[in-house]
Amino acid sequence: MALLLVLALLFLGLGLFFLARRQRKISGLPEGEIIYTDAGDWRRNERPLFSNRYRLTGKPDYLVRQGGEIIPVEVKSTRLNGRPPYPSHTMQLAAYCLLVEDVLDVRPAYGILKYADATIRIAYTDALREEVLGALAAMRRAQGASDIPRSHEDAVRCRFCGYQRICDQALKT
Repeated sequence: MALLLVLALLFLGLGLFFLARRQRKISGLPEGEIIYTDAGDWRRNERPLFSNRYRLTGKPDYLVRQGGEIIPVEVKSTRLNGRPPYPSHTMQLAAYCLLVEDVLDVRPAYGILKYADATIRIAYTDALREEVLGALAAMRRAQGASDIPRSHEDAVRCRFCGYQRICDQALKT
């Protein structure tokens, strides 16, 4: 009887192990230890990463430690349908790479954008780093401007904007 119980527990353990591996593969997370999460309720980290140097704060969905590397992972519910990743998503991921580099003192080689239908590995190159630093500088310059023109033609985006009621450039939906 004890042998049957041990065998049942062994098979249950193996089943759970393979189920966890399958779920991790589906999630788009790379192998390694999850050291930070802002996705769901599991081990949720309420403290954002903050860089005083860049005056930047953010909460990546996951940070995964893989050996000496730390990989930011951002999960998006949208589908790409064969298109390239959205530039805004790439910049968001690059900002998380910059935060990891400054706050955790580890420069990521890449980050991951996980969409509903694709997992995209984005190299954190010097060019991408400079692009995100340029975007931060442009945002800071815009903070002092009295009039900033709308940067898109997307009525749905305007409909959900927090400034729509006071914006004289809002598109009608």
